[in-house]
Amino acid sequence: MNKQVDKILYDRFSKDSLISVATVDVNGLPWVRIVDAIYVDGAFYTITHNSTNKMKHIRENPVVAICGEWFSGHGKAESLGYIRNEENKILADKLRKAFALWYDNGHTDENDANTIILKISITDGIIYKDGKRIDF
Repeated sequence: MNKQVDKILYDRFSKDSLISVATVDVNGLPWVRIVDAIYVDGAFYTITHNSTNKMKHIRENPVVAICGEWFSGHGKAESLGYIRNEENKILADKLRKAFALWYDNGHTDENDANTIILKISITDGIIYKDGKRIDF
């Protein structure tokens, strides 16, 4: 990904952002859901539970489609594991800060070891800026 695209993605999505994430189940049926995510260095990050359909699908096929605010593309999704793992500390702090308005509303249970960080590394996409299409 080039610096121009990275800057556009950072400007739009480095804060709490709603993006759609599409997966495919083992029968080839597509599923899509909206998640809160932030963009950091070529990837989107969100917090989820390891038992969700989204994670079941990703374990079978890590290729996902993503879209949000004049952007669509594909990525490779992977679990970074339990949010409280030491190696997740810095990223988890960024996510808590970005999601502060709703984070403690009872939806996220950090005491549950199945509460994980999901990383979606962008592989390709299309983004629009100032009326121009940029393929990457």
